[in-house]
Amino acid sequence: MSSLIDWDLAARAAKRFSPVPPSVSRQQADDVVGELYQSTSQAAGHVADLTRLDEPPVTAVTRVVDRAAWIDANTSAMRTVMTPLVEKLSAGNPVGRLAEGIGGRITGVQVGLILGFLSGKVLGQFEFFDRPGGQLLLVAPNLVTVERQLKVDPRDFRLWVCLHEVTHRVQFTAVPWLRQHMLDEVAALTDAVETDPAVLRQRVSSGVGELVKVVRGQGDGSGLMAVIASPEQREILDRITAFMSLIEGHAEYVMNSISPDVIPTQQTIEQRFALRRRRGGDPLDRLLRRLIGIEAKTRQYVDGSAFVRAVVDRIGVADFNAIWTRPDTLPSKAEISAPMQWIARVHA
Repeated sequence: MSSLIDWDLAARAAKRFSPVPPSVSRQQADDVVGELYQSTSQAAGHVADLTRLDEPPVTAVTRVVDRAAWIDANTSAMRTVMTPLVEKLSAGNPVGRLAEGIGGRITGVQVGLILGFLSGKVLGQFEFFDRPGGQLLLVAPNLVTVERQLKVDPRDFRLWVCLHEVTHRVQFTAVPWLRQHMLDEVAALTDAVETDPAVLRQRVSSGVGELVKVVRGQGDGSGLMAVIASPEQREILDRITAFMSLIEGHAEYVMNSISPDVIPTQQTIEQRFALRRRRGGDPLDRLLRRLIGIEAKTRQYVDGSAFVRAVVDRIGVADFNAIWTRPDTLPSKAEISAPMQWIARVHA
């Protein structure tokens, strides 16, 4: 059956556009892979101590992957997530099969460009859309590239990153309703998508001014989706933004709270990594980041971490963990910037 997105082409295009991997010997590659698996196991105990969340027996698969394997995993996940949206947009579509096929190839290449770009940026990921049990992905070439750029201790850096990703695994397994909550929010966003071509043209037209700001670096970094979103969609996006700020900020808090006895160079790694984030890449890299919303993602780490630290410093980890009780104890976007408001609401 024809599709609005040719996913096989997207994966092939992404692999063509993916950056050249760092030069390593076979022995070095084997050492990195082995150490990352070991660091993942080691991180679990530290995450349990710092979060005080009870992770059930681990069923998620841990995979140390190259960029091509990361692309395959995320192409499959995106296909799973976007199928309801594609079906909605295709329903009653008068466009012929030939035109739809051509459009599918064009959008496939566009998706491939984005995935190819991201394949050189992502260090690790807990992916839970495609597999209900989830899979923890560690992208070895990117870890090696960044640790060389930062000139940090490789062993410490790899454990530091694993702390972050294992925290995500713990979040979504110790708090089992989180995955369904995120799926529900994505479904709500899909339901809110407008399919009337006239309305879509009007929204895109009205968003051109905001898009120019994004290109000039004057936008809020939320990416193209936020530019053309309807008021209803923006409300959902705000909830998703708050949710992701919490999830990413909590993992950031954990990795930066680890004892120097565990990671002696943690402070150096944190400082150099933060500086690298602030500087960004070359101008084209920064433009792409703004267009697809990576700048907003970076703010989620910073704002979310500040929120978690403020709450934990004020009321402790045990009372902070009330946040995982149910969806209405999650912070709003406004509360991420005002932690005391969340404390007042949940711990009245």
